[in-house]
Amino acid sequence: MTVMASAPTSPAAQPGPRLGLRERKKIQTRQAIRAAAYRLFEEQGYDATPVDQIAEAADVSPSTVFRYFPTKEDIVLTDEYDPLLEAALRSRPADEPPLRAIRNTVLGAMRDILGDDSPEMRMRNRLIRDVPSLRARSGEGMGKSARMLCSVLAQRTGRPEGDVELRIATTAVLAAMQEALMVWVDEGQTGDPVDYLRRALDVLERGLTF
Repeated sequence: MTVMASAPTSPAAQPGPRLGLRERKKIQTRQAIRAAAYRLFEEQGYDATPVDQIAEAADVSPSTVFRYFPTKEDIVLTDEYDPLLEAALRSRPADEPPLRAIRNTVLGAMRDILGDDSPEMRMRNRLIRDVPSLRARSGEGMGKSARMLCSVLAQRTGRPEGDVELRIATTAVLAAMQEALMVWVDEGQTGDPVDYLRRALDVLERGLTF
């Protein structure tokens, strides 16, 4: 879920069955590539960092980088959050209004995701703001997340997945969250990012009145 703009948490750290050795090695390789990329982005900038340099720093081949991340943008934008958000939304009380259910799901998840306040999470947000190709690609990820949320809400409400109100509501929520995080970056990333998200969702919930 690209809008979540955080350093991805390893699935190995999530509750559930223990992953096999092969899957753990894949996760370790993915994390090593990301760590090397962020280190180089910090030192010399995103545009000045080619994939082959990232591969060398991560001690893997360029083809291995592309196997895990088809493009350089994916190193920054790929995350593993949509399944977690989907499960959290499905667990909300059945009689909870749709917008309230999304709000509670998102704020609860983001409190966990952003709570570690990692340097990578901060850099990822800055890169999305400053690199046009990343900002454009982040919209694609947001669209995928919006379709997931819309599908779950359709099941909860009995509406069709193509319902215009559901589509507008889910897209508005994610767009508001993205903009809230960009404001957080513009203001120096000094406050609590979850507070920015809460304020954005407050605006939607009260009906875009000021």
